Amino acid sequence: MGWVLEVMFTGTGAALKKDRNATARTYLWMHPIYGGTALALEEVSARLKPLPRPLRALVYTGLIFGAEYGTGWLLKRLLGRCPWDYAPHRWSVHGLIRLDYAPAWYLTALLFEPVRDTLLHVTSEALRQTPEYRDAEAQGTLPPTALPEEKPLEAGLVAARFESAQAEPTPIP
Repeated sequence: MGWVLEVMFTGTGAALKKDRNATARTYLWMHPIYGGTALALEEVSARLKPLPRPLRALVYTGLIFGAEYGTGWLLKRLLGRCPWDYAPHRWSVHGLIRLDYAPAWYLTALLFEPVRDTLLHVTSEALRQTPEYRDAEAQGTLPPTALPEEKPLEAGLVAARFESAQAEPTPIP
């Protein structure tokens, strides 16, 4: 999702600057950076669940800024420069982050949980449609759900049940 957002953001910015191709820009380095940041957000999210969502999003915004600054600093040390350079901008901090991006990062942080939950739901539904899942369900080798059967399965629970069933040996009839 980070790559998609970055491509949309940079492409839109280019289009607004009269680039008829709306040329978007990203860096290969961003894949592990976005992935690692998403894992950190996931870990923090579990711990902050009791807090109101706007407050959680504020914490996520700080984490996003910290990840951008930290990885930019590390890349600067390893490569001699950071692939993104915000130095010419007024609200830049050491050329690694832009404080004027705070509203965009906060909006991204607000959307983190609903987007994650939707993606988990979609992938869980897709997993239910696989032949392996249907076979395991028909054979009764899926572990019982923690939820009453009349309630819909929560996002990610289908995947967790299926993965644990795959890890256990299938009983021979």
